[in-house]
Amino acid sequence: MSILTEILQHNEQFVENKEYVPYQTTKFPEKKMVIVTCMDTRLTELLPAAMNIKNGDVKIIKTAGAVISHPFGSILRSILVAIYELKAQEVCVIGHHDCGMAGLNADAFIEKMKDRSIPEETLSALKYSGIDLNQWLKGFSRVEDAVANSVEMVKNHPLLPEGILVHGLVIDPKTGKLDVVTQAEAE
Repeated sequence: MSILTEILQHNEQFVENKEYVPYQTTKFPEKKMVIVTCMDTRLTELLPAAMNIKNGDVKIIKTAGAVISHPFGSILRSILVAIYELKAQEVCVIGHHDCGMAGLNADAFIEKMKDRSIPEETLSALKYSGIDLNQWLKGFSRVEDAVANSVEMVKNHPLLPEGILVHGLVIDPKTGKLDVVTQAEAE
């Protein structure tokens, strides 16, 4: 049985038993915040608990390393949608210690692709098309620097309206302790 089959079986009972009722809310974040954080499984329940947020409080965008790598990519588009369409007023980028993106080696990653049947011709075609896989797959040395870089990308975005507070934090995935990297002050 696949994992999806198990999930769908559970979901049928979940809906039938109306277990969704405690989670009902609107699409607008109650705390008017959008969080960009890592997709790390340790943060799924720990981060909301550590921040005292519940379903409906914030918009959460997850990406590897909480890294915003392009000013006009899907992460920043999602932030702007949260601000303009869903009334978010603060952005919080939250990385974490012991992140898989720390020290990610692009060459080793590409070798794993080859081991999983991605042909050399595909990699060469991407390179020929101007895609630098080594840059695209690059990790970071210090999570604090990665968070600060992502915060700067958001803060300096030409489409970010005035008055939006942008913060950067790092969470300990063992204890939930939050450390401030950068905190915006309301004017």
